[in-house]
Amino acid sequence: MDADTTIPRLALNQLRVLDLSLLLPGPYSTRILADFGAEVIKIERPGGSDWVRHTPPLRDGVGLLFHALNRGKKSLTLNLKSNAGRELFLRLVETADVLVESFRSGVMERLGVGYERLSRVNPHLVYCSLSGYGPFGPYRERPGHDLNYAGLAGLLDLTGPRDGPPVVLGAPIADIGGALWAAVGILLALLVRERSDARPGQRVDASLLGGALACMPLAIAHAVGGQPLARGASALTGGAVCYTLYETQDGGYVTLAALEPQFWAAFCRAVGREDLIGEQFAPAAPGQPVYDALCVLFKTRTRQGWVEALEGIDACCEPVYAVAEAIEAAPVEALGMLSDAGLLPPVQLSAQPARPPRPAPALGAHTDGLLRELGYDDAVIASLRQQAIV
Repeated sequence: MDADTTIPRLALNQLRVLDLSLLLPGPYSTRILADFGAEVIKIERPGGSDWVRHTPPLRDGVGLLFHALNRGKKSLTLNLKSNAGRELFLRLVETADVLVESFRSGVMERLGVGYERLSRVNPHLVYCSLSGYGPFGPYRERPGHDLNYAGLAGLLDLTGPRDGPPVVLGAPIADIGGALWAAVGILLALLVRERSDARPGQRVDASLLGGALACMPLAIAHAVGGQPLARGASALTGGAVCYTLYETQDGGYVTLAALEPQFWAAFCRAVGREDLIGEQFAPAAPGQPVYDALCVLFKTRTRQGWVEALEGIDACCEPVYAVAEAIEAAPVEALGMLSDAGLLPPVQLSAQPARPPRPAPALGAHTDGLLRELGYDDAVIASLRQQAIV
């Protein structure tokens, strides 16, 4: 039997990606490529430069998050501040399809390996810059983190209780959103390249501020339309009784998200409060009769009691789980995303499935092999190590 009929060809097979990024967003983006078959070479300076390697919790001395973000990649150590290191890097770029970096604007140019130079070395290269604020504007060289981007995008202002302060989000939305859009941009550029006989590369710019903003089409539409959402007061930020959180008898919480009239009516009938069917968008604030009545109602059962009471009812009412509970819950398990190597991709291709998870690489584990592939012999490699170039 032909081997191709027994072993599915990975979607990104034979694609070489150079990953200069650190921490969460860039490695998350390139991990997507690695999961679907790309050869991703993680490049760090000798001695290591990615703090996530040492961020607890640890397994065998390496951070579990590092394992999750860098599984299936190769590791090369390289000092880009040295002439010999840059020369080696340029030879590696000649063999690559994609390069991803997450430095502030201008850093790659100051190192002498910016896009213009690399595109001359390899005209087919797809070069992706994933930065905090993008390549233009007054913040392009400014440092930042997820909380900064979420605040600037307006996302934090929508998050929290009515008449209370904004609260820190429970997940790095800007980091993940920016990483996902970087991956989309890379794949679009590769598609364009493969559709042309000349196979031209191009530059892809993605930003973490843009990643946060891209999560807010609803809020932006309301703002542009002159009906801005308000923190904890608008229908979609917890301000209506049909779309908010309720505390249960045991101190747990449930989410009620019965936005459509049929779901709200189903809920009201199921709990014996048909008199509230016309009160779907009553304010969810203490002192408001409908809200107070529902708060009392939800405290008549435990969280699990409400799960059982509304089983089979299309009421859009679900429990609020802690993460440890969520990963053991039936609907989460059914997604097949849980593994010892971290979360698997949330998308499945029937013909080109993701690659089975492989461990994250030890620092520099593939340096010698990659240098030999580029034509360096053992004596030269030893010399490069002695000079701390690799």
